[in-house]
Amino acid sequence: MSRHTFFITGANSGFGFAIAKAALDAGHRVIGTVRSEEVRARLTERLPEVVTVLCDVTQFDAVAGIVDRADSEHGPIDVLINNAGYGHEGVLEESPLEEMRRQFDVNVFGAVAVAKAFLPRFRKRRGGFIVNVTSMGGMITMPGIAYYCGSKFALQGISEVMRAEMAPFGVRVTTLCPGSFRTDWAGRSMVRSPRAIADYDTQFDPIRAAREEKNGKQVGDPARLAKAVLSLIDADAPPPQLLLGSDALRLVRDRLTQMESEIDEWESLTLSTDG
Repeated sequence: MSRHTFFITGANSGFGFAIAKAALDAGHRVIGTVRSEEVRARLTERLPEVVTVLCDVTQFDAVAGIVDRADSEHGPIDVLINNAGYGHEGVLEESPLEEMRRQFDVNVFGAVAVAKAFLPRFRKRRGGFIVNVTSMGGMITMPGIAYYCGSKFALQGISEVMRAEMAPFGVRVTTLCPGSFRTDWAGRSMVRSPRAIADYDTQFDPIRAAREEKNGKQVGDPARLAKAVLSLIDADAPPPQLLLGSDALRLVRDRLTQMESEIDEWESLTLSTDG
């Protein structure tokens, strides 16, 4: 197994922490980003071997300089785990546009800013691996998480283009598409828009209650996901996207089957527009 230097955004919790720990246990070097000195101290206490750097991915103009310094002082970095992000839950009609803007700033623009800081470096070196953490919510949708799914669909599409553009330079790009895991996604880190419109009570209130009740009991184990990521990094031919979790596999397969049926049903109308 090759030894790598990882750059992991959002390394203090969830998937970021799990991947950082697994990478260190396997003998890799890890540079992890945090957003405050307080969080840095907590992460250093839990994983003393991690090199911590302060980085708010929404400070777009500062990201490239942070990556430059990290690569110069602790690199060369050859694996980016673009993990920083959070969830948003709320009925679309009730959710303020400002919450959508913040969701996209972190989950899309922040992730792209970090990736773009690595693209010239990896291109010139003719190697590197970018793992953009999306979600099964980047391939399917569910009521009540429109902003989140929208952000992950956007990153999914951008990642596929990034993969095609970087392939000639030996740079690999894969999206990680987890299902439900025992992280803080549905708990501490979830932003929830307040309820206001009674017409949605019957549809949405049970969804919110079920998500809150299930939090901490999800089938997915972050430590097992981290091991899967290490296997992915050393794969000879990594896929464009990697589903993780039985629920992700089932729900995405169901959606693909449904989509194929919809395409077949409307095929004649589809073809009718050719001149």
